[in-house]
Amino acid sequence: MMPFNRLFIIVFAAFIVLLIASSLMLRGESETTRQTVLAAACVITFIGFFVYKYYLSIDTDYDRITAAMGGFNWWGELPLQLCNINMILIPIAALKKSRPLMCFCFFLAPLGALMALAMPANGFAGYSLLLPRMLGFYLTHFMIFIEGLALVTYGLYRPHFKDLPRTLLTSCVIALAVFLFNMFLRTTGLNPRANYFYSVETEGNFLLEIFHSWIPVPFLYLLPAVLIVAVYMLIVTAPFELAERRR
Repeated sequence: MMPFNRLFIIVFAAFIVLLIASSLMLRGESETTRQTVLAAACVITFIGFFVYKYYLSIDTDYDRITAAMGGFNWWGELPLQLCNINMILIPIAALKKSRPLMCFCFFLAPLGALMALAMPANGFAGYSLLLPRMLGFYLTHFMIFIEGLALVTYGLYRPHFKDLPRTLLTSCVIALAVFLFNMFLRTTGLNPRANYFYSVETEGNFLLEIFHSWIPVPFLYLLPAVLIVAVYMLIVTAPFELAERRR
């Protein structure tokens, strides 16, 4: 499995079909039912995430591949990456009907998951999809991708321009908190290579390497990404605003 090869596209298409089919099936159902279905999907994904991490912890080949980064460390595998956080936030957002949380999850869950799928870390590209670590990685991220989109396709949330500033600010605050947690893990020795949100090191990511060449300071080199996310959010929201005004 490699990003955007034939198998990747087939699996991606299957998950999009799943999203469309479930959205159509739930169209006539109550809001409570739609919220419950989405929350249940996230719970299943969350459980699957830790099953996948367990198999990763006993994967000797993965340890060999990532030896330069310290190998497997449970403190480095918590659900604190951008996409993983949404496994926890999406069901809370849906059940509490929190617009700020739904906005955050709708924009950043699919984006974070797609970034992980398009630029997989060492050990997750070029291997058989049937390996437990490959199944876990790809199924988890594809599920997070469609769960974020489901907030809109299930009719639970509709983006508005007024939501965007708060979402950007929330993203920055969460990123800073995660960066400080990284520093805590590093200074205490619990995980000397902690790098959630890639806020300390680029780990060879070509886009982050460019940002780091502009701003060679941990965490601060992520600032250009905030501008990119802002433009992305404006582009995605524009059709919804236009449709709203036409109605």
